[in-house]
Amino acid sequence: MQDIASMLSGYLSKIALPSIGIIDIIEIALISFFVYQFMVWIKFTRAYTLLKGILVVLVFILVAYIFKMNTILWMVSNLANVLIIGVIIIFQPELRKVLEQLGQKRIMAALIPFDTGKEVKERFTDKTINELVKACFDMGEVKTGALIVIEQEIKLTEYERTGINVDAVLTSQLLINIFEHNTPLHDGAVIVRGNRIVAATCYLPLSDNMELSKQLGTRHRAGVGISEVSDSLTIIVSEETGHVSIAKDGRLTRSLTSSQLRDALVKAQNKKVLDNKKLRHLLKGRVKHEEKAD
Repeated sequence: MQDIASMLSGYLSKIALPSIGIIDIIEIALISFFVYQFMVWIKFTRAYTLLKGILVVLVFILVAYIFKMNTILWMVSNLANVLIIGVIIIFQPELRKVLEQLGQKRIMAALIPFDTGKEVKERFTDKTINELVKACFDMGEVKTGALIVIEQEIKLTEYERTGINVDAVLTSQLLINIFEHNTPLHDGAVIVRGNRIVAATCYLPLSDNMELSKQLGTRHRAGVGISEVSDSLTIIVSEETGHVSIAKDGRLTRSLTSSQLRDALVKAQNKKVLDNKKLRHLLKGRVKHEEKAD
């Protein structure tokens, strides 16, 4: 037993462990963060299916290496550059989406809080939320199909141009009237910016996500499609079932209740309460003003 212990101690003494500094810890943390974000991104895109196919190919190459299949290894080594270019071409839409997300303010703010302590104005009012919820479920009761895109940080000007300008205050009556059957504006999507409907009958890109149910029609695929290329929140009312769904970041959530839709809209509203420092400052200024008035 002592011999084994002495042998292990002698072996471990020969191992030179590298010194770890603060920079090394920061590097490990950054690499871990980006690897995690990459895995999350892969999971919720069609790249996940393609990645599984690539893993199968890599396992096949590993088997060829173990069993010394020199012809296959020679072909792989000569086609490696072509395969890398092919992967970049296949993943081009997903890579473009990642680069666009990296440039968005909300991701950069999560890493570096530039806007800490600043007041952020809400995107739309509580009244607009009430009107949206009422209109969607009123249309759902009579099975009137609807597609409503709520713009957030990324402007939807290029899709706005494909429709007809409306530029009207959003009300439930107006939305119901727009999507009423056999009316000039019912076909296509409505784009909402702030508290106003800016355009109707807009054409949206269709999602090519193969994991979406085959039962979903063009309206749902268009709702998911616009959420894949922007940060918008899209509300879809099914013409067949009357169910209300939302699409966000390429993911479709179906059969929502009115409270669930309201929660999603409140989150998209981006409403922030004034911080305590500013509140105290305002109250102090108000007290001073009242003392001077006295």
